[in-house]
Amino acid sequence: MSRKVVRTSKFRHVFGQALKADQCYDDIRISQMTWDSNFCSVNPKFVAMIVDASGGGAFIVLPLSKTGRIDMSLPTVCGHTGPVLDIEFCPHNDNIIASGSEDCSVMIWEIPDGGLISPLKDPVVKLEGHSKRVGILSWHPTAHNVLMSAGCDNVVILWNVARGEAVVRIDSMHTDLIYSACWNRNGSQILTSCKDKKLRVIDPRKGSVICEKDKPHEGSRPVRAVFVSDGKILTTGFSRMSERQVALWDPNNFSEPLNLQELDTSSGVLLPFFDPDTGVVYLCGKGDSSIRYFEVTDEAPYVHYLSMYSSKESQKGMGYMPKRGLEVNKCEIARFYKLHERKCEPIVMTVPRKSDLFQEDLYPDTIGPEPSVEADDWFAGKNGEPILISLKDGFVATTKNKEFKVIKSLMATTSSSSSYRQSDSVVRELRESSVKELREMVEQLTKRRDPSRMREDLKEKCKWTCTRYANNEIGEGAYWKEHFVK
Repeated sequence: MSRKVVRTSKFRHVFGQALKADQCYDDIRISQMTWDSNFCSVNPKFVAMIVDASGGGAFIVLPLSKTGRIDMSLPTVCGHTGPVLDIEFCPHNDNIIASGSEDCSVMIWEIPDGGLISPLKDPVVKLEGHSKRVGILSWHPTAHNVLMSAGCDNVVILWNVARGEAVVRIDSMHTDLIYSACWNRNGSQILTSCKDKKLRVIDPRKGSVICEKDKPHEGSRPVRAVFVSDGKILTTGFSRMSERQVALWDPNNFSEPLNLQELDTSSGVLLPFFDPDTGVVYLCGKGDSSIRYFEVTDEAPYVHYLSMYSSKESQKGMGYMPKRGLEVNKCEIARFYKLHERKCEPIVMTVPRKSDLFQEDLYPDTIGPEPSVEADDWFAGKNGEPILISLKDGFVATTKNKEFKVIKSLMATTSSSSSYRQSDSVVRELRESSVKELREMVEQLTKRRDPSRMREDLKEKCKWTCTRYANNEIGEGAYWKEHFVK
């Protein structure tokens, strides 16, 4: 009699738990847009969420500690003229966030420590180059100030944010809407999925296709793809019968998937979040009320189902905390920020351990906030591997956030806050001088036509002329002529 052997894994018993109500963010009007993005971005300092706004697009940025009911009058970031579709914090500076919008622009914002105290309308940099709405943003994992954006014009643009210029423009490769775009671990390749049913691995600086896969999933609904360990690719999509699937591919041999699993028949797009340190991938479906997680290994069958977190309410979006923002003393290996209709709920993924000591097997050295290469060097061809940090005793920043500097001499072709402020000051000066002139003119007219003022002037004049008459300085004829002829 054969006994089934259970695969050993330290992540078999990972469980998800929602935080208590007083640790959630309540009374937030989450955006009603039907775009398939996360709608939320988070880092160890802030959580940002796209919200409904009249007359344009807006999102809110809250310090992580500002839990509870959020005041309706809370200041927002509201510089876009169309709804915001995607936001993402910079991995190298926790105060910098990028936003893409229906107004075809990408804006870079700097959030002050402690959060906003007044509405933020002027971006640090405004990047204009797309002709249709911008729905996908992704910062380079290792190069400083490099941002990728993809729009509904089927164009992928790589920006040097500090210079405010589009350095690489990939505009003839994708023949239809781009569903997803992401970097590999060191940022030397880009992976895109497209409505033309093709999966492409791209050399971003040359703008050429390294390899591609036609129809990774048979269905016509959106496909999402991410790089996982050892350069493999994990995709989520739909079968011909509209069943949701997850598949693992080897880019060196795209003929057959290494693993293909059917999950269920729901219609929501599955958003994959991969943790390279643990090899665990989390699948969060838009409109679902659950999070599935799998372990990706280098031995067949490669993708192993672990468990599922379920709740009563469906999710409108999901934010994923970087590893350096987790509480390592509680064996927390992932934290999600789940968006409901009117609130944001943190969900903690924990490995049950009895010991309170640092668990080295759960927390290998992870990617830190320090970039390994500058934007100009990266665009010139230099690659940089991620600079790793230890999470023992929790992450403590030993260096200040990588400062965000805009090279203003090269910003003449782009709209930046400096140009906005300059034009604002000119307008203000003109307005003040015009108001001053108008005020003086009104005073003169009022002085001329005010009867009481005229009487006072006449009395003063009479007094002066009478004194002259009394002192025999003027004659009687001159006195009468001066007062009564006039």
